Amino acid sequence: MKKNTHHNPVYRLLQRHLDRQAVGFPATRSAADLRLLEKLFSPDEARLALYLSGQPSLTQEVVDRAAPEFSAEQTAKLLNEMLAKGSIGWKRSGGNDTWLLMPLVVGMYEGQDGEPARDFLAAAGAYMRTLDFGKSFLAVKPPQMRTIPVHKSLPVEHAVATYDEVRAIVRDAEAPFVVLNCICREGAAMRRKPCKQTSRKETCLGFGHVAAMVLRRGKGREITRDEVLTILQQNQDDGLVVQPSNTQKPSFVCSCCGCCCGMLSFQKFLPHPIDFWTSNYFAQVNADACTGCGQCVDRCQVKAITLDGPNGTAQINLSRCIGCGLCVTTCPAEALRLIKKEQEATPPKDDEALYDAILANKKGPLGQWKTLLKVALKMRQ
Repeated sequence: MKKNTHHNPVYRLLQRHLDRQAVGFPATRSAADLRLLEKLFSPDEARLALYLSGQPSLTQEVVDRAAPEFSAEQTAKLLNEMLAKGSIGWKRSGGNDTWLLMPLVVGMYEGQDGEPARDFLAAAGAYMRTLDFGKSFLAVKPPQMRTIPVHKSLPVEHAVATYDEVRAIVRDAEAPFVVLNCICREGAAMRRKPCKQTSRKETCLGFGHVAAMVLRRGKGREITRDEVLTILQQNQDDGLVVQPSNTQKPSFVCSCCGCCCGMLSFQKFLPHPIDFWTSNYFAQVNADACTGCGQCVDRCQVKAITLDGPNGTAQINLSRCIGCGLCVTTCPAEALRLIKKEQEATPPKDDEALYDAILANKKGPLGQWKTLLKVALKMRQ
């Protein structure tokens, strides 16, 4: 890798430190990684971030590690500055402040609270389009997010786990609750590519510690549990895919479209995306009932449905279907239904368990290249 003397060396140290965490933050030959870190951290903030990890640390623990490079007052000031930028995470634990490093996605990118600056979006986009980032992100297992069925897409006879039923998730979630603008749609609007699914901006929801973190930054809008359900119903009516964090008790729920969402756009790019997705359902067509109207094709956000055959019957590509149920709820002939997979994927208990699992499954450079090679070979099939 060519050395770039135009960047403060602390950013290379931080890049390597972030890359050792669960999701990783790989270096790039173009130095796009360093340019992005410069948008997220001042040199002093970058130095202090070297004393943090993906595991929450008490303020005093960070103070002790950072001494004598920073005084206690400097450490506290820098921690709060990084939190305000969305560069690090914060949780209240046992009545005490704890601090942690977040991955770029899902983490620092979403930490812009739906109000991204143009220069940040440019730097983030340049980095996330690199092969280095792509192969690292592709190798993350289990995924950080999963897809669950939209409300009313499952027949009553289904035994649905609470972590796959959005209303049960909201019922069991800890307060507070917050809604904020979708950063993906905000970014698309800045590129003069407004969302095709909805004109509404407030679609992203945070619960518990994520909501508390957003509110501490003075961002988002605090709402009630009932308002969460109302917004989710509006999101589903607009044809958005429900994607919570991949835990039994999610800390956030995204409602995603195929035109703006980074996750779904990535999914559409892959030849067999379900290999890298977590979902417990898939759609099935009753060919005798299908009228070939095509509403399901328009409704599907991941291009998993086509009209084929002499009668133009809907066909489901099971390597692409993520089991969101949007096609089911709008089929006028009621020819579609969701089927539960034989092998159910039980998500980790909470965020810490999720990232422990990701770290335990983390692949090195060779493993990442092998994953990328498998994708490339499938593209040629």
